[in-house]
Amino acid sequence: MRTLIDFYLDLPLKFGSRKAFATRLSAGDYSFKTYNELLSDAFDLAAGLEGSFAAKEKAAIFADNSYEWMVSSIAVTLVGGADVPRASDVTEHDIVYILNHSESKILFVDNEMVLRKILAVEKKLEHLREIIVLHAPVDKFLDQYKSKFLIQNLDTMMLVGKKKREIKNYEAIFRNLAISENDLFTLIYTSGTTGTPKGVMLTHGNILFQLKNLPIKLSYGDKTLSILPIWHIFERIFEIFTLFYGACTYYSSVRTLKEDLKFIKPDFMASAPRLWESVYAGILGNVSKSSSIKQSLFAFAMYFSGLYFRSKLVITGKELNIFSQSFFTNFLRKIFHTFRILFVMIPCFIGDILVLSKIRMATGGNLKGSVSGGGALPYHVDEFFNQIGIPVLEGYGMTETAPVIAMRTFEDIIPGTVGKIFPKTEIRMVDIQTGEVFLDTERSLFVYGRKGEIHVKGKQVMAGYYKNMEATNKVLVDGWLNTGDLGVFTANGSLRIVGRSKETIVLLGGENVEPIPIESKILESEWIDQCMVVGQDKKFLSVLVYPNLQKWEPLTPKEFWNDKSVYQKIESEIKSKVNAQSGFKSFERVVGLVVLPKPFEVGDELTAKLSLKRHVITEKYNSEINKLYLND
Repeated sequence: MRTLIDFYLDLPLKFGSRKAFATRLSAGDYSFKTYNELLSDAFDLAAGLEGSFAAKEKAAIFADNSYEWMVSSIAVTLVGGADVPRASDVTEHDIVYILNHSESKILFVDNEMVLRKILAVEKKLEHLREIIVLHAPVDKFLDQYKSKFLIQNLDTMMLVGKKKREIKNYEAIFRNLAISENDLFTLIYTSGTTGTPKGVMLTHGNILFQLKNLPIKLSYGDKTLSILPIWHIFERIFEIFTLFYGACTYYSSVRTLKEDLKFIKPDFMASAPRLWESVYAGILGNVSKSSSIKQSLFAFAMYFSGLYFRSKLVITGKELNIFSQSFFTNFLRKIFHTFRILFVMIPCFIGDILVLSKIRMATGGNLKGSVSGGGALPYHVDEFFNQIGIPVLEGYGMTETAPVIAMRTFEDIIPGTVGKIFPKTEIRMVDIQTGEVFLDTERSLFVYGRKGEIHVKGKQVMAGYYKNMEATNKVLVDGWLNTGDLGVFTANGSLRIVGRSKETIVLLGGENVEPIPIESKILESEWIDQCMVVGQDKKFLSVLVYPNLQKWEPLTPKEFWNDKSVYQKIESEIKSKVNAQSGFKSFERVVGLVVLPKPFEVGDELTAKLSLKRHVITEKYNSEINKLYLND
């Protein structure tokens, strides 16, 4: 299997009439497509593209999760092209930048709403030639648009291709294309508000390396749930991974998730931390509304399952151990926890039958586990689901690594960590102050518990940023990719993520936020002198602010810090600057506020170039930041 072309072409031979995708029609009612039908539809579309699209050209897909999305992506791959994915909520600015920068010749759009966005800026589009609408009701719908582009319906394109396939052997054509593992498979533009998102080049080899080495398996006929955005590499690799094992992907959404879990009874799913946070809050909310007897039963079950779970971690060596412990200490602790497990086993079993089994049934009853990615899973939520018998395999990665760098397996669930390093992957850790490389798996150099910047090397590492050698050279040196994340290596061989050295903030829901444009906008206010946006792994953004004290003269310092109107004025200023009208998305709005007692200073919170030392500031005001999220 040299490329994804070979991978896709072999699917009907391996899985044929098995179900590949399921589309929700209504509660409990789904439309299915087999592996044979999937490749037949992709062949029709690929044949229809012949003549207007050539190998190694790029086709953009601005659409949300759907069977048609996968057919479009596979068709682009079969003809030797690379797709450029984005969601249907793409902004006009990103439309122009991404299409022009990627030089995409063809664009697949989700529906009329997205088509209207494209046509509103068509005069600015330099390379685009053709638009294909995935979910248009009828061809008459397209007649009303007068455009310089050829606009077609997906079904029409597939009909054209089906006729062409009657006289040509397209499978032989696709298999013989001069495409190698080093050729571009997908070009994913990182989200952000800087105006110049970077295009991450992922090759056929990057994706195949992940598929061949993922340390978890699915079984024929397993049912997986798709709820995350398909244009994110995490969901993308998960759906390809599902195809790799002959399983079936069911398309769901946050809105219909509860119903779909009940009817589909999935075996596995990919998820973001925000989902588990929501489910956790929902469970506790339902318990709080129940009778006192049910609340007591829940507390009983959680208490004894907690004792059992934590003792099991100690006995199996799976608890979070940042530093190694002596043999004698370990021996005594294992004896104690062995006796404790024997003591709590029966009440734990009773609690499981009466309470926890019913909670598991809310996920359908068949859920073997879920991979969580796109942000850090809060420890209490992590522990809760693993404790009640729903394994959450938290992973760590980034778009630039296609995406997995580390992940847990069912055999190695250590709450508080992102698991073992991915197979055939090397990491090293660098002291961000001195530049010292103090951990390097390639040289078998290990230091436990010391925080450093994570660098990674492996065949999943991107080819670089498209047409941006300067940005590529900043993060990719001698095969080592600087992730910008801070981590520690634990004594039991797992990776724990503790922060970021780079400036990008990843919210709990997986949204990537660039803080600089937000901070620049806030600093437009004459009432604010300095600020720094925070929110890594949180539900929302907050900001640390040092005000322009001159604006509050003649208030004395004591009067100033006790005056509630100061906070109200600063909050008002922030809201007036960072909002939808000024071009910011909903998750980029600032919610929390800390007014600082002293300014950032050079040598302390600022570099000589007056840049913010984000990790220093975050650690210094960690207590104040945590108070903002106490009820989060």
